[in-house]
Amino acid sequence: MSERQLSLAEALADPRLGANARLEAIAKAIDWAPLERLAEGVRGGATGRRPYRPGPMIRALYLQMLYGLSDPGLEEALIDRLSFRRFCGFGLDETTPDETTICRFRGAAARKGVMQACFEEVNRQLDARGLIVRSGTLMDATLLAAASRKPGYGKGKAARLEHEPGASWTRKNGKSHFGYRVHVATDDGFNLIRKIILTPAHVAESPVAESLILGDEKAVYADKGYENKKRRARLKARGVKDRICHRSHKNQTQLPHWQTRRNKLIAKRRALVEQVFGTSRRVFGYTRARSTNFIINLADAFRLATVFNLRRVAGLAMT
Repeated sequence: MSERQLSLAEALADPRLGANARLEAIAKAIDWAPLERLAEGVRGGATGRRPYRPGPMIRALYLQMLYGLSDPGLEEALIDRLSFRRFCGFGLDETTPDETTICRFRGAAARKGVMQACFEEVNRQLDARGLIVRSGTLMDATLLAAASRKPGYGKGKAARLEHEPGASWTRKNGKSHFGYRVHVATDDGFNLIRKIILTPAHVAESPVAESLILGDEKAVYADKGYENKKRRARLKARGVKDRICHRSHKNQTQLPHWQTRRNKLIAKRRALVEQVFGTSRRVFGYTRARSTNFIINLADAFRLATVFNLRRVAGLAMT
């Protein structure tokens, strides 16, 4: 990376060592300097210990999300994998952060709002390159299990956990879930995440919808969970195409044929947003929260969104 000079060992090494085409494409996808400036002042080491440079540390956090690594797993990978060291900017002659340093840096970055700021900066750069398409916004949400085990029930209602107060209960498809709900809005083009919101699980999709509508799109696509008469009226008044699915209401045994057909057409278009959740689970291994602290989990959501977008853009560059 541009922050340092190559060591003698690196200068003499075979350039194919540590090659990773995807990581190289991600490294070239954006200008990392603004992100590094946003991370300045975040310390990950113990008091008095010389801190690691912010650039390598912020990139290490994205690697952690991309590969679904724990703090000990990231520590081991930075020692073992040349492609990781190269992506982060750690020289062969440099020490890499241990799991405690990684954990502290991740927590400090979360408390300072660095991951959200970095997400917004990445999207600003992608937008400047014309990669964010405003023809439509696709909205959806998914449940994320809490870091803690499910608490029991008491006195007729679901229990809460004092050490994980941000998590709550909800029911879906006849099953109880304890944790959070991740709400996303992607563009109707390259399916890049434009907005991401984390709430306790009991917060349904519809109350969050207005916060996911960006205001610059030409259409809004969503499933029937987002249907709301006032929302439809607001979209119409703003000249935004209403592409929200219909649902049956009281005393209505089935939808009219035109609404059923309309729902099917919308479903084909909005299905693209579900790739976000499929990728987060299958590729990133993001199936449950990794902290009992809501602020850290929120920062993880922004990390997820950033990594998803960078991976998408890198994939476009590799095709």
